[in-house]
Amino acid sequence: MDIVFGAKTDVGLKREHNEDSLCADPKLGLFIVCDGMGGRNAGEIASGLAVEIIQKHMNDAHKANALPLIGTVNAKLSPETNRLASAVRLANQVVNGASQSKPGQSGMGTTVVCALINGPMLSVAHAGDSRIYLVRGESIHALTADHSLVAEQVRQGILTEEQAEKSAQKNIVTRALGVENTLQVDLDEIALVTGDVILLCSDGLTKGVKPAEILQVLRGEKEPQAACERLITMANAAGGEDNTTVIVIMVRKVGTGVWQQLMKRVTA
Repeated sequence: MDIVFGAKTDVGLKREHNEDSLCADPKLGLFIVCDGMGGRNAGEIASGLAVEIIQKHMNDAHKANALPLIGTVNAKLSPETNRLASAVRLANQVVNGASQSKPGQSGMGTTVVCALINGPMLSVAHAGDSRIYLVRGESIHALTADHSLVAEQVRQGILTEEQAEKSAQKNIVTRALGVENTLQVDLDEIALVTGDVILLCSDGLTKGVKPAEILQVLRGEKEPQAACERLITMANAAGGEDNTTVIVIMVRKVGTGVWQQLMKRVTA
């Protein structure tokens, strides 16, 4: 498996603080974007703490396979995806506990989107409105569905996509890490192929940059860091109203023998 990646976070043009946090750990194959929320600097604390706990749990599990899992095991998913879910659930417990222990952090939370690459397997864990996209060939696919009020209204046919973009409620998330003592984590896993490009991003990017524009950048740039730089520039050119964080992962090569075995496993 041969991957290259780039990562960048930017405060934008309107915010005083950057409440986004990220992790890009190629040794673990772990990539995370979190977008914090809360009063004062609590959002920054929540996102930073979430990234720290998820990375530590995955690293501890890498060293000790018998490390207990947090939450229910999904027998339909791989051990790697279940481990990623465990890490997110643990982070939820820690952030929720921190929010209750200090008045200035009360109610803090964060979105979370995680990608774990283990050989040709991509595991995804998600809560909130940060996203993962997969570019394959000349198409871009969202691997996550936003947990937000307007996204729910679009799915129910109450709003159109255009109305949702203009809604005064577009920043209201319906699920976030740390807000409650338990968290429902959306999980998925897919088999990667040579040439795939994976994008993790906070909503600072998607508020102003359309998927078609993102696709053009990810297909046009040959190096992932250059793609990150361009996407941040485009988000700021669109207004830069929010913090923007992006991670771009390019799959240069997937071993065919292992890939065929995985395809049988995933599609069975």
